Amino acid sequence: MPSAGYEFLPHTTDAYIQTTGSTFEEALEYAGIALFDTMCEVEAISPDEVDNVQVTGADEVALLYNWLEALLLKFELERKVYSRFKVILTKTPSNEFKINAKIFGKKWTKEKQGAKVEVKAVTYHKMEISHNVDGTTLRFILDL
Repeated sequence: MPSAGYEFLPHTTDAYIQTTGSTFEEALEYAGIALFDTMCEVEAISPDEVDNVQVTGADEVALLYNWLEALLLKFELERKVYSRFKVILTKTPSNEFKINAKIFGKKWTKEKQGAKVEVKAVTYHKMEISHNVDGTTLRFILDL
């Protein structure tokens, strides 16, 4: 398994991303970083403000989709970008997966964090989650 983090995989038109973590939670945290690194200079995002995000999913794939969609909506609706994430994963009484996360960032300005490409949507296409003894790997595509 590759070391923890994320990488952009080859794709002709969209952003195809793989994240790896020692836990599912860590892989989800890297997915958040990769999302914002697709849109702007993530290393220029100061983690000055803390927000909370809660999402659920009937299964792990739905949870990953809902997580990325919630983060993309934070950008679209509030113009906020994030560089650090603390994900806590639990199960609901109805056996759904639930993320409670603290996300750290600030208001986006083109002058400070730049602008790379516009992410139009998160997709289910080629979305994969694999677990093994070394950790978790996620793969997903962002529609640009």
